[in-house]
Amino acid sequence: MYIYAVRHGETEYNVQYRICGLTDLELTENGFRQAKTLAEKAVDKNIDLIISSPLKRAVSTSNIIAEKLKVPVVIDNRLIEQNYGIYEGKDRFDEGFLNNKRNFAFRYPEGESMLQVAYRVYGLIEEIKEKHADKNVLLVCHGGVCRIINTYFRDMTNDEFVKYSQVNCGIEEYKL
Repeated sequence: MYIYAVRHGETEYNVQYRICGLTDLELTENGFRQAKTLAEKAVDKNIDLIISSPLKRAVSTSNIIAEKLKVPVVIDNRLIEQNYGIYEGKDRFDEGFLNNKRNFAFRYPEGESMLQVAYRVYGLIEEIKEKHADKNVLLVCHGGVCRIINTYFRDMTNDEFVKYSQVNCGIEEYKL
């Protein structure tokens, strides 16, 4: 069994280096192209099921891949991006945001902590292992969620965690 984690295609906030958690943005034209390119690359992965965040950017990416692979898409709220609270829409290099990012047990003001996101994402992975043990599953989600998924499978120092970034329509492969 394999679990694949994909970050959605590009959005305007990605282009503008803005923090994008729960803001429900559609893909840019480039984001749609990225998703189509990823769908071509995913053909040889023998994916049986796609589980997607409910946000538009992830659903659009999922649907493009699913159409190419002829597999179902299931929406799961546990894959929604982290709630960055007061930092939503701000510059990705905002000092307060970056400081909060280093403190896993602290909630972003009016948002979520990394530990809260890990709780929901780890629960989903455990459920996938139990219910879909004979399938290869593709998770289509967001940068922050991809970072958490990576920690489920790989040990990371705090510094490695903070610096980890998955590119738009980048794919990580995890063998179970």
